[in-house]
Formats: sequence, C-alpha cells, structure tokens
Amino acid sequence: MNPETNQPISLARRAWNIRYKSVQMGAVQGQGYVGQALGISDVLAVSYFHALTLRPEDPEWEGRDRFLLSIGHYAIALYAALLEAQVLPEFELETYGTDNSRLPMSGMASYTPGMEITGGSLGHGLGIAVGMALGLKAKKSNSFVYNLMSDGELGEGSTWEAAMSGAHQKLDNLICIVDFNNQQADGPSTEMLSSEPLDKKWEAFGWFTQRIDGNDMDAVIEAFDNARNHEQAVPRVIICNTKMCKGIPFLEEREITHFVRVEADEWDKALNVLEEGKPA
Repeated sequence: MNPETNQPISLARRAWNIRYKSVQMGAVQGQGYVGQALGISDVLAVSYFHALTLRPEDPEWEGRDRFLLSIGHYAIALYAALLEAQVLPEFELETYGTDNSRLPMSGMASYTPGMEITGGSLGHGLGIAVGMALGLKAKKSNSFVYNLMSDGELGEGSTWEAAMSGAHQKLDNLICIVDFNNQQADGPSTEMLSSEPLDKKWEAFGWFTQRIDGNDMDAVIEAFDNARNHEQAVPRVIICNTKMCKGIPFLEEREITHFVRVEADEWDKALNVLEEGKPA
C-alpha cells in the first residue's frame, strides 16, 4: 500500500520508484548506467509487479518465474526493482558498488538474491534462458523464464542460435524482452550492425513477436499479458523501444551515448526533477 494515499501502489508509481532508486544508487558512486535504468523502468515495473510469480521473502522458491538479466551492466536497474519488490532490504541501496556489497556494479548471481545469472558476457543470456526453460519443462513446472537483453546483443550469433533452439523446442514458457534503445558501446546499434526489420526476423525464427513503445505503460502491460497467454506452443519476444534517460528531461535532451555521464552536481538535480513528476 502507498503510505501517502493508503491505496494500492500503481504501476506508474512503481516505475517512478525504480527510477528514483536507480539515480540514488548512481549518486552513491557518482556513476552507473542510469540512462538504461531510466529507460527500462516501466518494463521492470510491469515485470515485477504485474507479470512475475515470486516470493520476495524466498527468492529461490522453486515455483518462481525466473527473470534473467542478460545485460549485466543494467544491474543498477534490476537492483532498484529488487529493492522495490522487497527482495533486497532498503538499506542496501547505500552500499551500491562498495567493497563487500551485495550490489556490485555489474550483476553477479553469486552475490545478489534475485539475480538469476551473471550476465556480463553479452549474448549468453538467451541461451541460458533456453536451457532453464527446457529444464522447467522436464520438471513439468508451470513457471516462466523471462530474459531481458539489449539490442546490441542482437549482433551476437549466440543470440540467434538460442532463438532457433527455443523455437525448435517449442518453449512456450520462454519470454524474451529486447530493450531497443539504439545504443551500444561503439555507437547507435542500428549503425553498428542493423537488425531491422527486427520483428520480421524474430517471426521468421518462429517466435510470437510484439513490438511496442517500452515507455507506454498500457502497451507494456498488454504485451506482457499477450505473451503469457499466447496459445501457440512457441517462445515469445517483446521488442521494447525505450528512451534513454526517460523521466529526466535535461538528461534526455543531451547527446546520448552508451554511457551517459552525470556530473557531480547533477545527481541531486536529477532527483529533484523526478520529485517534481512523482505520480500518486
């Protein structure tokens, strides 16, 4: 419940909380992939507070849905979601990136409750997700596997090998989420190795495919519901076009690169801007 209104917390507020916590963690170290975190917050809010079956008090519960972070450098965003979901205690936010913290700057499964895989080697997440989905099928589990990956990973051959395998195995318990923000380390992903028409490619590989505005909450909810309820025995993919730095206009408007630099005097400014737009 929202203590300010004594009403259930809306998904819009959950997304805002994830954004706010991400920036708070960035401020601890004076750095972090906050551009990506701000962009993917709506998707994470729908994932953790609408779609996923989980028990926050027991992150290794066998009946849980698995949420894989293929893009390990997005860890700051996932930590914010895990903090918001109370998988992690709130006080750990202040430990982000510090010695002996359970919140290292790149996500590691051995450190953090709720972090299913170590995803720093890009292009591996979907292959691991295929293996997990196969294992759950063998155990006759009803759990789903969600894999969040980046558009840059579409240039990895291992991604498409996994996509082909997932379709061949008819993994209808596998949902891939592609964060398409058109940025990777060397520049815009569409200029490095274009994957367009992306929706047609996934369809050709045998996946149920949706492409949406990943910052439109209603569209994200509908797409997640469609993916989970699709009746054909095929894996599902949701391509989410997202905006880097979403929710903080002065960061949105600057020249966007893979790593958005936030100056020392801008962290408090960013938090204040978010405060001004806080939803009920």
